[in-house]
Amino acid sequence: METNILKRIFFDEHRHWERFVAKHKDKLRSNVIKEVEKFRKCGDPRNGFKLMVCEGCHDLRLVPYRCKGRFCTTCSCGETEEWARLLEQDVFQVNHRHVVFTIDEGLREIFLLHRAKLLKEFMDEAVRLVKEHFEKKHKVTPGIVAGLHTFGARLNFNPHVHMLVTMGGMKKTGEWKTYDFIPFEMLRKQWQTVVLKLIRRKLSEQEKKQVQSRLQKAYCENGEGFYVHAPKQKGNVKQQLGYIGRYMRRPAIAVSRIEAYDGEKVTFRYRDKNDGEEKTETISVEEFIGRLVRHIPDENFKTIRYYGVYSRRIKSLCKKLVSEWQKAARRWIVKAKRILKRRTWSERIKEQTGKPPCCPKCESYYEYKGEACLEDGKLKVKYAVCSTSKACLERMIRDVAGVKETKGSEEKEKAAKRAA
Repeated sequence: METNILKRIFFDEHRHWERFVAKHKDKLRSNVIKEVEKFRKCGDPRNGFKLMVCEGCHDLRLVPYRCKGRFCTTCSCGETEEWARLLEQDVFQVNHRHVVFTIDEGLREIFLLHRAKLLKEFMDEAVRLVKEHFEKKHKVTPGIVAGLHTFGARLNFNPHVHMLVTMGGMKKTGEWKTYDFIPFEMLRKQWQTVVLKLIRRKLSEQEKKQVQSRLQKAYCENGEGFYVHAPKQKGNVKQQLGYIGRYMRRPAIAVSRIEAYDGEKVTFRYRDKNDGEEKTETISVEEFIGRLVRHIPDENFKTIRYYGVYSRRIKSLCKKLVSEWQKAARRWIVKAKRILKRRTWSERIKEQTGKPPCCPKCESYYEYKGEACLEDGKLKVKYAVCSTSKACLERMIRDVAGVKETKGSEEKEKAAKRAA
């Protein structure tokens, strides 16, 4: 299956996305249209590109800009890996738990209809329960990274909170206290109460009347409370962090799960959590698009948030306090602070393959020679290392724009390429 199957489903000759927008334009959030359009343009050199030249045979490689969008599966895959790598280096090197807070199935539609009112506090309330347990019971502040998923295995709307929680916490003195027990039964009942109160608090009187029967049913049918899961993690701490980090940041569907598309229907794989078996489902393209786009978050909504000793405001102070304590106690919990930076495209390729991006013809390395970007709707040279590179970029801009060249300009460009 080709990697851009999702683009085919949305934008091929059947024009499914245009039809979907025309049919549902009154219900679609503006940010959904914005993110899908970014996805459409992702990897299109008409929106900007970099020029790479082989230092051996002078082969030219055009590397288009990526959209970095929240819906793009291509971009999110690399972003997820990079985020998980930075996370595992930046947090305390102690055991963590992967904690999951879910809700009753009957409440999902309420969160879908009132997502702007509910989802932010939904995350905050889940974190508050865990923090209060550590702070009241053990007098320590844990580190928590929380991620919101709104999707289930079948792309249904199923809001739930994933948390990466330190098994222990920091006292006011900077001492680190280890703790490895989470009271599931107590948290389940508390979580149920918190969710039901949240809905009643945020909805208007008229809206509450419309959902009252669902709230009552969710309370009566969940005598033990809503499901809370926090299995003990096994293995190396960094491996734990990497796995949980990638899971928390993953997109609604991986392209590899899409098995077939015939122009009218889409077939995808999913794992049924009821029996643990892998199954397939075939649905119309319109339903598939509808299931996917409702998981695009609202603009500026943060699906990953940091709390406790991992809060961005106090993280540096907390690390300093713990570092001073462990020097005195000779208990090494936090490794020496490292300078964290995002890897470049070339660095990621080198880590995966053992060498920088190489030319398929002569296996020499590619060198960055410049780039072109959009200015006032037109592609222009943003940077070039030399006049020859600038000439190559200008030719590429004309090629990308589909402008026909004169014989003289073509000969001039060929000469510039030979001199590269």
